[in-house]
Amino acid sequence: MLEVLMILVSAWRRRLALFASLSADDHQLLEESIVGRRHYPQHDSLAKAGDPSDRVFVMLGGLACRFKLLSDGRRQILDFLLPGDMCDPRQLLGLHFEHSICALVPSEVVTLNLPMVQRLERNPNIALAMSRCALTNTAISREWLLNVGHRTAFERLAHLMCELFMRLESIGLATAHVFDFPLTQAELGDTLALSSVHVNRTLMEMRRLKLVTFQNRQIHIHDYRALVTASGFDPGYLQAASDHMPVPPLPARA
Repeated sequence: MLEVLMILVSAWRRRLALFASLSADDHQLLEESIVGRRHYPQHDSLAKAGDPSDRVFVMLGGLACRFKLLSDGRRQILDFLLPGDMCDPRQLLGLHFEHSICALVPSEVVTLNLPMVQRLERNPNIALAMSRCALTNTAISREWLLNVGHRTAFERLAHLMCELFMRLESIGLATAHVFDFPLTQAELGDTLALSSVHVNRTLMEMRRLKLVTFQNRQIHIHDYRALVTASGFDPGYLQAASDHMPVPPLPARA
């Protein structure tokens, strides 16, 4: 049982360690904080708009998203919660959730209440890491806004792939430009403000250009340099508050 808990908490520890140096005692405190762990089946709701904002979620495994619905049922996915991601603790200062959160795949999630967050924040290293992580998440939100506001469909999808690869690679969940990508074309459409048909055509174009292959719920990036160039991806916003996060190198030209 202890071994399972260590595996689950490792993504969170690796994520926070990108933003501050954590001691053995700091890691121990993080492990002690996962008592509120819960399994969420696919499509299960973590929080709904209007719920009291009395908790903060930490993703230990799986994939979740924040989203908002229009009155006619259309959905805009606002961001993804990847393994190791933590919702902004400032959520606890509000009265209610103004967005909804659901699991896109079966997920392991920790729920932290205010006293638990305050305990973490009394630790200077963890408090620094959480604050820097929150700043980076804000930078990601701004980049997503730019994505749907001005980039073409091809640029949007290419940029998202570059971002997800780097975020997963930084915590050891992507290697050799390959990573799990368990999203449907409809979910990609809700993320990129595109129709499923448009997403499908864009994926086919990427495959034709031998940039990316999307199969068996995985992304294989065949030409990372070309994908970065095509999307205008600059990883600086993912390092907005950290000197620790590694930048995946561009492969050398033959």
